[in-house]
Amino acid sequence: MRSNPSLPRTAGTAPWLGLSVLLLAGFVIIFDLFVVNVAIPSLQAGLGASFAQISFIIAGYELAFGALLITGGRLGDLFGRRRLFIIGMAGFTAASALCGLAPDAGFLVCARVLQGLAAALLFPQVYASIRVNFDGDDSRRAFGLLGMTLGLAAIAGQVLGGWLLQSDLFGQGWRSIFLINVPIGLFAVAAARCIPESRSPQPAQLDWPGMILVSVGLTLLLVPLIEGPEQHWPAWSLWMPAVALVVLARFRQQQERRRTAGLSPLVDMRLLGQRRFALGILLVLLIYSTSSSFFLCFALLTQSGLGLDPFSAGSIFAPASVGFVAASLAAPRWVARQGVTAIVTGSLLYAASIGLLIAQVHVAGAELQPIQLVPALIAVGVGQGLIMTPLLNLVLGFVDKAQAGMASGVVSTVQQLGAALGVAVVGILFRAALAGGDGAAANAARYAAAFVAGMSYNLAAALLISALLLMLTRTPRAAG
Repeated sequence: MRSNPSLPRTAGTAPWLGLSVLLLAGFVIIFDLFVVNVAIPSLQAGLGASFAQISFIIAGYELAFGALLITGGRLGDLFGRRRLFIIGMAGFTAASALCGLAPDAGFLVCARVLQGLAAALLFPQVYASIRVNFDGDDSRRAFGLLGMTLGLAAIAGQVLGGWLLQSDLFGQGWRSIFLINVPIGLFAVAAARCIPESRSPQPAQLDWPGMILVSVGLTLLLVPLIEGPEQHWPAWSLWMPAVALVVLARFRQQQERRRTAGLSPLVDMRLLGQRRFALGILLVLLIYSTSSSFFLCFALLTQSGLGLDPFSAGSIFAPASVGFVAASLAAPRWVARQGVTAIVTGSLLYAASIGLLIAQVHVAGAELQPIQLVPALIAVGVGQGLIMTPLLNLVLGFVDKAQAGMASGVVSTVQQLGAALGVAVVGILFRAALAGGDGAAANAARYAAAFVAGMSYNLAAALLISALLLMLTRTPRAAG
């Protein structure tokens, strides 16, 4: 492990001990992305939360996380990555406490947004600290451990999260999934001294106006999709997306002005003018729009519809996460042999497995036995694993090395935006089917029908992903 030459390593620093603290932070952030899905029915019951509020609890975290990611990375470059790690972890811990103490759903939505903002300050420091402090084989080992940790966090979010809810530790119910972060966060803050400090010798300038414009624009775009159906599409929910497009157009102009003035923009818009990269970004948006939305539908079907407890529901879903991790580990070797064809094959498997899942739920209806879904769930996880990681590497390979850092920030932001967008769109379909169902039908039948309706978006997105990947393979490199 090496220290940034501008900041010598503190005496007595234990390199791999510092890595363990970074991995702990990465685990907690991804765990919190997944664990909330298991807790959705408990949150609805405990707080009397509406469907829109539940969607905001999920999407608010993801949107805040994505909107500040690029700025969070640059703050670390400027002020020191360990310092921003400590600030981010302290903020994440405080926000987790607020989530666990939330008196109502509105308070929890606000606390989740704060949690997402803190995560955006924290998460870039994990990747950056590993990148600048490890060399050669050590770097490959460190990033391999990070990938394994994030995969395990996804599984733990389902299984451990379900166990926490089912065990009802200290009588806290759903609050325990947030309060458990407090002792972990305090420990990570105290142990952060093991992480060598580093900062960029030539940090990029901060673009606060750009960050505000893009955050406002994305918020104005997503809020009507989540809240509009709840209020029967009032006038503001119809004109707000138009305002969002104006704000995002203003963001584009502002970014271009910064670039031509010799300042560093959040996003170099010339990147999006490269056809292959722009197409890749659309693919990232689509594939990640099917992730959190899928968890939302599954949790509501198995718990609210079929009456499973959180631990049982999480355990049934766990094989999908195992399939995802296994496929993610195998995908690089397969792509090395087969090229983009391997990703296309993964996308076709993903679409077919979603179609199979929808068909099973549609046919069985109220008689559905959740254990019967496990093979299809494994196939869904494998399909995702064969697409997601290779796709990110493919898209980042379309840009010059000099633009790799900015392109990575754009991709990371689009991941979170896609997840929030998917929750919003699928929420509209799920809620409409649930409200429009036969009132005399069994609860399980109503939720099965709503699951089919919500997942129809995921199936359409998966089929579009396959078509776009085929288009991408036929797009000349010169066009990018």
